[in-house]
Amino acid sequence: MTEQLIQLRNEIDAIDNELLRLINTRARLAQQIGRQKSGTAYRPERESQIFSRLQQANSGPLRDEHVVHLFTEVISICRALEEPLVVAYLGPQGTFSEEAVTKRFGSAVTSIPCSSIDDIFRKVESGAANYGVVPVENSTEGAVGRTMDLLLLTPLKICGELQLPIHQCLMAQHVDLASIRRVYSHPQSFAQCQAWLNENLTAADRINAASNADAARQVAADSSAAAIAGKKAAEVFGLKICATNIEDNPNNTTRFLVVGMQEVAPSGKDKTSLAMATYNRPGSVHELLAPFAQHRVSMTRLESRPSRASLWEYVFFTDIEGHQEDENVARALQMLRDNATFLKVFGSYPAA
Repeated sequence: MTEQLIQLRNEIDAIDNELLRLINTRARLAQQIGRQKSGTAYRPERESQIFSRLQQANSGPLRDEHVVHLFTEVISICRALEEPLVVAYLGPQGTFSEEAVTKRFGSAVTSIPCSSIDDIFRKVESGAANYGVVPVENSTEGAVGRTMDLLLLTPLKICGELQLPIHQCLMAQHVDLASIRRVYSHPQSFAQCQAWLNENLTAADRINAASNADAARQVAADSSAAAIAGKKAAEVFGLKICATNIEDNPNNTTRFLVVGMQEVAPSGKDKTSLAMATYNRPGSVHELLAPFAQHRVSMTRLESRPSRASLWEYVFFTDIEGHQEDENVARALQMLRDNATFLKVFGSYPAA
């Protein structure tokens, strides 16, 4: 071993010791803040500001996403010293939803797998979980209708959002595709991988599962079957990866929402989600949307869903830029309250 290599390693050891000292100092400060403030230890707007500041200060060679990942874990550990968080997600273990929990909250949380999106909402409403992470839309397959319907019914607020790239894998007990007779997966994953399946597994039956991880669980007991799921599911259920990135669209992404009882303060770069309805008459939708144009509020999403209250009537789900406390957004929302037959603001939160 050369003297230069020994010197470099000694410098790394010294830096590691200093990092440990600084992280412990940060943790003690977080504990002091926790004792002085009221409410939850999770502050989405504060964390968004921290990540934004760190990315602006980042001079490399670490990429910005590495910086965010690193400090997500640091914040997660420090937050756990204040208040251990419980987060519900769509299970079982090994789903993309579990991956979304880790991406948003880090590893120092207690995560509860739920059997359905309804159960996630129930866990948070009952206090069994502090927050829930639910899928709301996919870039290929569109909206997750059950999440949207439950937002109308629940007292929960949207506290945050994240976008998770979805890379699908085919997994089985072996890598011999010729012996695969059945493929299990969630219907959305089948839809995302149609071209690959049509080319490579034309004769295999496609069987819907409650989730991708549940598909992997079933395949772990069936040597003639394969599952479409994320890599994590293969690790959890001891399966071999037969093919990776089999999704038809390489930019396939799912948007998740964080739901809880919390009102989130402005972060400086926010989004507000709401649902609204109006009269079924000519020009009424134009009147409904006019306040956004008048007050220069940009819409990033507009989607209709059946209202379930009356035949052929619809509720419009809308995402807009800005926080509901911003002056222009507040004025637009007040006009909406005067024009709409129904308006529910789901929450304002830092934009992903």
